[in-house]
Amino acid sequence: MKTVLKSIAALASGTVFGLGLSIAQMTDPRKVQAFLDVAGDWDASLMLVLGGAVLTAAVGFRVVLGHGQPLWAARFHLSELRRIDAALLGGSALFGVGWALAGYCPGPAIASLATAPITGNAELLWLVPAMLAGSGLRRWQTTRRALAGLAGPAALDATR
Repeated sequence: MKTVLKSIAALASGTVFGLGLSIAQMTDPRKVQAFLDVAGDWDASLMLVLGGAVLTAAVGFRVVLGHGQPLWAARFHLSELRRIDAALLGGSALFGVGWALAGYCPGPAIASLATAPITGNAELLWLVPAMLAGSGLRRWQTTRRALAGLAGPAALDATR
């Protein structure tokens, strides 16, 4: 029964997230690129989306983590990494550049797959598999390094 409830909760969460992305127009790469073009014709309207997300996360984390443990798991799976290193900065920069060039971050890209044939966004048929391949390659690399003893135990946790 727990598995069914977890699946229903995941489906409901994903649906609400996808609807929110669509309503906020974050599935439209032109809207996102206009937001990121601070030196040109800047569209600041996505700042409301960002502000709403930060506020929701701040309140949500306080409420949820105040319960001690999740409803359908033994513990919360939060990162224990507390330092800013070259891998974090490089990954963040790569993410930002990719987002600016493509106009999609992972959530909106996946949400937009459903409408790609209708809207003619054929680039998503290349972007999403490339994004998944890159993510898988990084997970494989991190796991391989952790198992070889080249990285600490926190690196192995990051692959889960």
